[in-house]
Amino acid sequence: MRKNAKEIVGGVYLIGGPSMTAADDAAIYLMDFDGELVLIDAGAGRSSSQIVRNIEMLGLNPVDLSCLILTHCHIDHIGSAPFFKKQYNTKILIHELDAGAVEKGDSRKTAANWYGTTFPPTAVDRKLKGEQETLKFGSEELHCLHTPGHTPGSISLYLDRKGKRVLFGQDIHGPFNRDFGSDIEDWKKSMKKLLSLDADILCEGHFGIFQSKENVRSYIEGYLEEYD
Repeated sequence: MRKNAKEIVGGVYLIGGPSMTAADDAAIYLMDFDGELVLIDAGAGRSSSQIVRNIEMLGLNPVDLSCLILTHCHIDHIGSAPFFKKQYNTKILIHELDAGAVEKGDSRKTAANWYGTTFPPTAVDRKLKGEQETLKFGSEELHCLHTPGHTPGSISLYLDRKGKRVLFGQDIHGPFNRDFGSDIEDWKKSMKKLLSLDADILCEGHFGIFQSKENVRSYIEGYLEEYD
């Protein structure tokens, strides 16, 4: 049975993932900035209509989706990006080091071949550069951190809202594969960067939402110990 979208903290929602949209979808998060909507990741591509329905069930309009931020270039996170770009003119953002795989539709680097599917070459509207970029939505700031390791262009995002620091860490757990351009040493540095944020809430890509600073720290440190 499909679960309904879940509000995490004021205007930040979990709207997709294996129990909500499709089994091969990574977690999909939505942020409402006073009516301007921002999507983080977009599933594997088979559940576009269900993602739209989940947005509408929150009383929000997918027409207001200004941008889709892709945390990295893997198919379970980018699959519905072409749909949102075509249907709603949603702008696609990804780090420059992962942008090539999206724009070329590279089946190996997008891991589409792992899922027995393909990804169409899709233009990226903005390539995030360097170690950090800050996006402004009204009076709020969404911080995009370059956190390589799983892929060269992996990013994590954080937002301070309602007195809570919300971290979108996505694939903290890996996996690490030569096809992905993975680098364990880069990943370790990235995880230390995330720990330094002292986040209250972690929105992960596959294993749920972790609340309290202690639980967030424990989750990240657990993987650092595993790969030490």
